Amino acid sequence: MKTIYHHTKKEFQVERLVLFSDAVFAIAITLLVIDIKVPEFHSGQINENTFLHLLLEQLPKFFGFVLSFFFIGLYWTIHHGMFGFIINYTKKLLWLNLLFLFAIVLMPFSTALYSEYSTPKYIFLVTPYAIYVGNICLIGFTDYLMWRYISNPKNEIAEGFPSQDFVKKGKIRSLLLPSIFLLSLLVAIFIDPIIARFVLFLIPLAMSMVRNKKDEGQKREKLQQIQ
Repeated sequence: MKTIYHHTKKEFQVERLVLFSDAVFAIAITLLVIDIKVPEFHSGQINENTFLHLLLEQLPKFFGFVLSFFFIGLYWTIHHGMFGFIINYTKKLLWLNLLFLFAIVLMPFSTALYSEYSTPKYIFLVTPYAIYVGNICLIGFTDYLMWRYISNPKNEIAEGFPSQDFVKKGKIRSLLLPSIFLLSLLVAIFIDPIIARFVLFLIPLAMSMVRNKKDEGQKREKLQQIQ
């Protein structure tokens, strides 16, 4: 494998990659809240009912913020865990990571678009939701490509994976969210956009199933080691 660093600076360069990624995550997750505005009164009498009405109008944006905050946070923890095994790097890893971060940086825009058109007036518009789903799919697909690349022993850029089940779980999880969102989008297109949102409640259940599968795999490996 052709290296792209001076051997005495390998760890420093890997650390730079991680720090840069963390900064991008931090900026993206902070930009999410910018779309939530404080209610403003332009005319008329100010009272509690008017204030609550204006506040309720912000609920779709707040929901979009919470949803995307959770997903960016989730992918940050995945990225953090993944790069805990990195001992080397290549140009391909740099570009895969940049593509992954590109998808993360798009989240504030796709979230704002999705939230703005999730009000009762626009709820039946599919395109804003499709753009948001496309963003999630891009994140998941690039995450899968990175898992596939770093877990390949031939690339010699990672070591110390607990087990093959651990790597397999990472790959499955990277495609899990996009799959559920794509299912939700199909429901929005062919059945009903409102019902489509409820499909997302499958995410915790699917995550739990992957987690249980991981625990079973670890128990199986321990039994094999004992025997």
